[in-house]
Amino acid sequence: MMVNIKVNGEEYKKDVEPRTLLATFIRDDLKLTGTHIGCDTTNCGACTVLMDGRAVKSCTVLAAQADGHEIETIENEKDADLKKIKESFVEENGLQCGFCTPGMIMTSLYMLRNNKKPDDDYIKSNLAGNLCRCTGYVSIINSIKKASEKINTEKVRVP
Repeated sequence: MMVNIKVNGEEYKKDVEPRTLLATFIRDDLKLTGTHIGCDTTNCGACTVLMDGRAVKSCTVLAAQADGHEIETIENEKDADLKKIKESFVEENGLQCGFCTPGMIMTSLYMLRNNKKPDDDYIKSNLAGNLCRCTGYVSIINSIKKASEKINTEKVRVP
């Protein structure tokens, strides 16, 4: 089956098996290995990407379902806010082993696009579908709050 999917701003037209998962398509066909596959059951969130701006777990979306849609992955270097989130995760130690980090960051991007100044409860609620076995979440929450500050500070211009 032929799919036409825009990933990180680039168009890809590829022939895929109908049962190919979006996560597999991203990793194997496009060689974008930042999207991690952890559980194949939507429990861990390591495979989270944005599809048409919404956070989805790519281990349970078929590549065929993404046909005609726009996907953003952790490798998207064109998004200034994504860069700020990545920087904040490094600065606030929001990662340890790094396995869950791509999913956490993509969920954070979705979250911050929808709420520019999230409080702790909002962050915790939105991270509910992403598991981390290393950090205990405090540093992840701090990373998201710092990213929010960075994003909001740069958008405010002083005359």
